[in-house]
Amino acid sequence: MANNLRFQVVEEAFKKRALDVKVPSERPSEYFGKYVFNKQKMYKYLPSDIYEKMIDVMDNGARLDRSIADAVADGMKKWAMEMGVTHYTHWFQPLTEGTAEKHDAFVEHNGKGGMIEKFSGKLLVQQEPDASSFPNGGIRNTFEARGYSAWDPTSPVFVIDDTLCIPTIFIAYTGEALDYKAPLLRALHAVGKAAKDVCQYFYNDVTKVQVNLGWEQEYFLVDEGLYSARPDLMLTGRTLMGHESAKNQQMDDHYFGTIPDRVQAFMKDLEIQALELAIPVKTRHNEVAPNQFELAPIFEECNLAVDHNMLLMSLMKKVARNHGFRVLLHEKPFDGINGSGKHNNWSLSANNGVLLHAPGKIDPSNPEATANETLRFVTFIVETLMAVYRHNGLLKASIMSATNAHRLGGNEAPPAIISSFLGTQLTELLDKIEESEATELFTLKGKKGMEIDIPQIPDLIIDNTDRNRTSPFAFTGNRFEFRAPGSTANCASAMISLNAAMAEALVSFKERVDQKIAEFAGKPEYSAGTGHTAKFHAIVEVLREDIKTCKPVRFDGNGYSEEWVKEAARRGLDVEKSCPVIFERYLDESSVRMFESTKVMNHKELEARNEVKWEMYVKTVQIEARVLGDLAMNHIIPVATHYQSQLIKNVQGMKDVFSVEKAERLSIRNMKLIEEIAERTEKIEQFVEELTEARKVANRIENIHQRAIAYHDTVEPHMGAIRYEADKLELIVEDGLWTLPKYRELLFIR
Repeated sequence: MANNLRFQVVEEAFKKRALDVKVPSERPSEYFGKYVFNKQKMYKYLPSDIYEKMIDVMDNGARLDRSIADAVADGMKKWAMEMGVTHYTHWFQPLTEGTAEKHDAFVEHNGKGGMIEKFSGKLLVQQEPDASSFPNGGIRNTFEARGYSAWDPTSPVFVIDDTLCIPTIFIAYTGEALDYKAPLLRALHAVGKAAKDVCQYFYNDVTKVQVNLGWEQEYFLVDEGLYSARPDLMLTGRTLMGHESAKNQQMDDHYFGTIPDRVQAFMKDLEIQALELAIPVKTRHNEVAPNQFELAPIFEECNLAVDHNMLLMSLMKKVARNHGFRVLLHEKPFDGINGSGKHNNWSLSANNGVLLHAPGKIDPSNPEATANETLRFVTFIVETLMAVYRHNGLLKASIMSATNAHRLGGNEAPPAIISSFLGTQLTELLDKIEESEATELFTLKGKKGMEIDIPQIPDLIIDNTDRNRTSPFAFTGNRFEFRAPGSTANCASAMISLNAAMAEALVSFKERVDQKIAEFAGKPEYSAGTGHTAKFHAIVEVLREDIKTCKPVRFDGNGYSEEWVKEAARRGLDVEKSCPVIFERYLDESSVRMFESTKVMNHKELEARNEVKWEMYVKTVQIEARVLGDLAMNHIIPVATHYQSQLIKNVQGMKDVFSVEKAERLSIRNMKLIEEIAERTEKIEQFVEELTEARKVANRIENIHQRAIAYHDTVEPHMGAIRYEADKLELIVEDGLWTLPKYRELLFIR
């Protein structure tokens, strides 16, 4: 037993101790953004006229004048070289759920046999990665390699080690987007313009609307040695087999519990490095499952928040290894305990300081002003619901993946049905508007106090809504929390669809309101002095129509219940569970029309992305199936049969020592185990053979869409069957012989 590799790995892993973390002497506010070329550094390193033009680009969406690029590049280079930088890269987000970069040095020939450090505006603004080597859905052939990365000046340049990283979009030579950032920027522009136009009904001073995003990143940590002894973790990010630990999360003792010292050291190190990169991390805590944790930042502008999340995931992996850990971002790395998500807290805010999804101020002395605030609030709530209702299937497709499919629908995560929770008070207000006359003024009750019968405890302020953990898209007081995205996902995928759908809803709302205002114009009941203008009546009438239309997507009950699945289907919501089929929603007529009308993506780009999604699904399941087959045949069966041989020798030895009758009686248990091992290993061999054949048959299907469906329907089921038998063998085989670290070892950091 002492020579068993698993026990050696476990012993070495448990010897790890928390590392000393070098904490900067300054306060976090003083080193925040140390490695970012932010406005403060622009002001220092750029000429004043160039600085003003850059601020106009960043804050007001002005088009970047390429004539200033050389001056900006020169300032960046000066700052970067003072930071010890020697290289630069265009940092982009291809359709791989990760990031990509190619590093070039700041060197050119000086014409005298030497070298000089040089970085031009041309190199800053544009580069040429190989567009055929990244997922492109058929847009680029192998012999059509040209593609472009182009600088996104709204997301600050930053430094990692010795490299200046320049956030960019990535497009094909023919102009189609090959990344997440390009369509995200288009979606943000579309919803910003549409929301600004609708805001004009309520405020005269709104010239810009911004999308805010606050993500919550859940993740697991495991000891690096144990990780390295699990080929399935290394190659797929999750355990493809493993019997649950006798103790896991059933005691509810891990959630918000004391953070282990080693983990605390990792978190501290991660936070320091994140803050230096201007990632505004704020919250850290233990999550529900053992070894599961969460990190969340302060809300930011959506495009920047997406970049920061992608950067953070990369940073987490690097920092974890310095502390003897590996980060698991897979949505379901361990069976039988909670998986990991990435809740996307989403809202809109106007440049006059109004958070558009938040109730306005209640002023009893000015009921009309209060009604205007409430009407603005209800407008943006209802049109959000309209976006979610019209495109609930598309929103599900935007967060679906082969990995997230393992998490959704369990009693730990939202179901694979997109609905929205509003809470009692907001539901009552919408019902009142739906049923009442347009001449009424509407108000929403403010927060109320709750008295606690303990003298030392102050009164609590109670929010307008409760929280519903089973709701995929819940209103939480001043924003919506999209809880369905998975922990590995690029937030941009969900944000592209959500913001494009919201833009469509707001454009439709404004068109219908303007039409009704024109109809009501000149009618005496809507004249000045009546207190109820044509605009007010028009808005309320359209809202009443939309409240009735989107009512099916509102659900405040238990999303885990079987009754809700049936009810959701009756309401016309998308209840599909097959990942490859769900992806089809991108090519629905309504989806294509929405994306094209908002100029976020065209039909060709949508088709290409679906090709990529189906291909990624196939490859993910294919790799898992191959790894599982290898583990089953080269780890599980040899170990099980070795133990079986020991049992057989024991039975035979009994006959040499005892009488035949006594030997048979004493060998009953071992004989049962011998037989069970034989039966289970036989089943595993059979299931692996069937799995391999199913994979071969699926691989012969030329159409990638149908191949993905075949992998879901005919390949994946065999994997579950193999796992079941392997997990049963884990309970039978002598512990010292089992080669793979077990859940009880993987899930509890010491």
